[in-house]
Amino acid sequence: MRKPVAFLLLFLSTIVFAHAQVAVEPPDKIYGSLFVNVQMSRVFADGKTFVDCIPKKSPSEILRDYEVQKKTPAFDLRKFVEENFEVPAAQTDTYRTNAGEDVETHIKNLWSVLKRTPDKVIDGSSLLPLPYPYIVPGGRFREVYYWDSYFTMLGLKESNEIDMIENMVKNFAYLIENYGHIPNGNRTYYLGRSQPPFFSVMVELLAEVKGDSIYQAFLPSMQKEYEFWMDGSDKIKPGQAYRRIVRMPNGDILNRYWDDIPAPRQESYREDYFTALNSHRNKVEMYHHLRAAAESGIDFSSRWFSDTVHLSSIETTDFLPVDLNSLMYHLELTIAKARLINKEDSASKAYFDRAKSRSEKIDKYFWNKKMNFYTDFNFKTKRQSNMIVPAGMYPFCFINEHPDYMSFLGEKIAQVVRKKLLQPGGVTASAFMAGQQWDAPNGWAPLEWMTIWGLDRCGQKDLAAEIAKRWITLNVKVYKESGKLMEKYNVSDINKGAGGGEYPGQDGFGWTNGVLLHLIKLYGMPAN
Repeated sequence: MRKPVAFLLLFLSTIVFAHAQVAVEPPDKIYGSLFVNVQMSRVFADGKTFVDCIPKKSPSEILRDYEVQKKTPAFDLRKFVEENFEVPAAQTDTYRTNAGEDVETHIKNLWSVLKRTPDKVIDGSSLLPLPYPYIVPGGRFREVYYWDSYFTMLGLKESNEIDMIENMVKNFAYLIENYGHIPNGNRTYYLGRSQPPFFSVMVELLAEVKGDSIYQAFLPSMQKEYEFWMDGSDKIKPGQAYRRIVRMPNGDILNRYWDDIPAPRQESYREDYFTALNSHRNKVEMYHHLRAAAESGIDFSSRWFSDTVHLSSIETTDFLPVDLNSLMYHLELTIAKARLINKEDSASKAYFDRAKSRSEKIDKYFWNKKMNFYTDFNFKTKRQSNMIVPAGMYPFCFINEHPDYMSFLGEKIAQVVRKKLLQPGGVTASAFMAGQQWDAPNGWAPLEWMTIWGLDRCGQKDLAAEIAKRWITLNVKVYKESGKLMEKYNVSDINKGAGGGEYPGQDGFGWTNGVLLHLIKLYGMPAN
């Protein structure tokens, strides 16, 4: 078993790697007016394309040429970009499915297609280089993504790709050590935000295979991530909010999603600009709400809308999300466990106490007696949301304090899941059809797994198995018809594709592959 000293050498090596990096600047800072003109002119249909481009020469040379050439009558902006940048192509475009492969073999073969080797530093590129191999989701998602990776790891474990899981966890530890947190993805334009904090859940997954030394090795990184999410908790007064922390009037502290940058997302610059403009609301507040939704991973959903219909009514930063606070509970609990293994008894007890206190607050603020479900809490209006979404299943996945009570609640929530979310292909991302990709009729692998996991833990095993079998059947059906595994699925009408979102449906697809393999392992392949 690998000893903690080996990981010390690992971290020393990643620090050396970090010193080789160029200055961390996002594309809007590097390319200035060129960036704005490309995005606002919609040179590419997908705003992510340009920010992922690789310059063919130094950015300073490109900008100098741009300032001269843009003044000429025949200037063609798209041609200029194509002459000066390498435009990325989807890696999976060259991959052709073997029609004779069953879905499990297909996924295991896909790991090599979605694998990326350690990155090289390229001046002017938005990529944050990582020192170890990793798996990307696929399609337009050419980099590692934070919360995606946990669900991908579920399948890597079933494929016995343990070294890859460890490499990815080490990459995330590297990001924490060098940037203070795990960004949305390893791109400079993602540095303002993180994603749902699944790092401790990844560590737990790896420790199940490699033993308790994993908790010790990654304790410093878990501690640093905790400090990132709790930044300001020792300073803000009752009734105040700061970054990802909200202190309630009675002194209770809970977390929210946030992004520090008061501007449009670089990869969706044009969309965010016009969303804020057309909302007739404060633009900076709108940008924070849009970016916070991106940090939540649920971008976008009626879950965050005050009117449950229009993106212009988004108010993400006003919500205390039940999923985020459940993950923070798990992070506190895992830090406590790691410190106990280290024989740091007093520090361990302090984190066990924090976790216990948070579990009580989760029941206090998020259990919605009217809806018989855990729902988000709007700290501005001091009201619970009436939105039924799979995020309400997270407490059942993690909380250990009162198993009898959770089992009692499980009977209630199972009825709600059946009535509000269950569809022929699995569970929907919400009970509403608002035209957003994280709403009905769409289902997503991470939400399917968290719902199944939570139901299983609270004793609702039959419903968990039913959802799993419906989801497996849908995934396999689409694979047999198209040769693809998609980012999301229409679970309401299994003969139609998913809709909504800022980009077309993507195939690949990391978390779909991971969850599908894991569910087949647990529940088997449904009979035809």
